[in-house]
Amino acid sequence: MTENTSQGTVELDAPWITQDDLPVTKYQIIDENGEYDAEAVPDLEAEEFLDLYRWMLVEKRYAERMINLQRRGEMGTVGSSRGHEASIVGSGYALAEDDYLLAMGRETSAMLMKGVSLRDILLFWRGIEDAQKYLAEQNCMIGISVGGYLPVVTGIGWGMNITDTDSVVTAHFGDGATSTGAFHEAVNFAGVLDAPAIFYCQNNQWAISTPFEKQTNANSIAQRAVGYGVHGIRVDGNDVLAVYHAMSEARELARQGNPVLFEALTYRTEGHSTSDDPTQYRGREEVEKWMNRDPIERYESFLKSEGLWDEADKQAMVDEVDAEFDAAIEAADDYGPRDVEELFAYLYEEMPPELESQLRELERSLRELDDLEEYIERRPKG
Repeated sequence: MTENTSQGTVELDAPWITQDDLPVTKYQIIDENGEYDAEAVPDLEAEEFLDLYRWMLVEKRYAERMINLQRRGEMGTVGSSRGHEASIVGSGYALAEDDYLLAMGRETSAMLMKGVSLRDILLFWRGIEDAQKYLAEQNCMIGISVGGYLPVVTGIGWGMNITDTDSVVTAHFGDGATSTGAFHEAVNFAGVLDAPAIFYCQNNQWAISTPFEKQTNANSIAQRAVGYGVHGIRVDGNDVLAVYHAMSEARELARQGNPVLFEALTYRTEGHSTSDDPTQYRGREEVEKWMNRDPIERYESFLKSEGLWDEADKQAMVDEVDAEFDAAIEAADDYGPRDVEELFAYLYEEMPPELESQLRELERSLRELDDLEEYIERRPKG
């Protein structure tokens, strides 16, 4: 098979364009060795620099605790965010209180910044749909369908334009979602509608077991922005300051009616989820290379260079996160059983007669089954 390449051997007279005509650079403030240009550092207070560090520890510790719960049978399948800490925290830190965040499931710290309860996130991963209701109260949502929720982002942004809302909507998704039709539809119409939307792709190199280079012949995801007529940027997703700064600018662009396609280049150091065995499709050398680019360790070197490390009590921060996690588990365990009416209650603003009839029939049937209760084995929580 002939290799697909932008460098042909045939002489061409027409004004063809290729991706080589628009090279996309990677925006970075702190490099892989911890070096940085002091002039490029965002203008933040010392407390804010330390806050970014604490949130990354929150994300890391949450992932560790969730996997432990899953291995003990106290949690359903979960996706680890290890390696994504800077990408998640830097983007979430740039959002405002009234902004919308539609997540793919790895963005715990970003949702916590928005006011979401850790208990409610635990409830979600236990399959209790009440959690989505509570997340929505903080303008958040978790969309498990790969790319399926992206057109909703455009719709929310369109609604913001209609109501003249001074907020933005952002969606997190992986590189695999960019291979779906829903991604194309969402970004394309966001450009047409001038929606205040930020499409935030955490390009972690793998769509479960499919590597990025087997998904597309494009050199980057960010370059696709040109085809949609929107703003685009590729950022080092392991550099929390670069992500925060670029996301702050992306938010301002979106507020002015300029949708943004944001590519954060990062890497997941663990499996796609606890149901995945990544050793079946990628080598240890590749993983170790990216583990040496750990975003938390990189940021620690920055704090040391800035003379802030002595103010960062890492163990105290971890202990605080563990205490919050323990309290959230207890609250989730105490959450009561659901009522059968909830199967019907949220479909319409006012329940139509046919659903009322179905609900009454179901309740009658359940009453008749009361005698069988002692023979029913209830699935334990988690």
